[in-house]
Amino acid sequence: MSMRLTFRDATLKDVATIAALLNAAADTLTARFGQGPWSAQVSERNATLSQRHARVRVGVSGGSIVTVLRLATKKPWAIDVSYFTPVKRPLYLTGMATSVSHQREGLGCMALTDARVVAGAWPADAIRLDAYDAEAGAGPFYAKCGFEERGRVAYKGDPLIYFELLLNEPTA
Repeated sequence: MSMRLTFRDATLKDVATIAALLNAAADTLTARFGQGPWSAQVSERNATLSQRHARVRVGVSGGSIVTVLRLATKKPWAIDVSYFTPVKRPLYLTGMATSVSHQREGLGCMALTDARVVAGAWPADAIRLDAYDAEAGAGPFYAKCGFEERGRVAYKGDPLIYFELLLNEPTA
């Protein structure tokens, strides 16, 4: 049975819940796969700042936030644009997480569908992201949700896989 979600932009009232959700997801990955770059904790201050620099979307069910992701126009440092399709208006997806108690229920793909709708209305031409190239990474998840692999790199010693979802045909 599929959970019903509604999506909305996060507000400053959501900061504590967003930080807790991201930290619980990081803790679960650390417990399962060991310490790694996925183990980083998010402070409420950082969750607040992310709303200044990105559009933070949350998925809500029964009054509880169960998914979160950030869409931004600013390229993250770990992204090398030479691996991606040339487009005029890319968005970068960062910091995605699903509530630990609701993982593997399809909520992440639902959040990405919402991100696609939001990006199309932005307007944007593509959604780009990186995932850890490790057992703890979400590469297979992004591929399952329609993102195409664009390359594999190491950034500051961390192996990454670049993914892209084209929203419009690129113009020459």
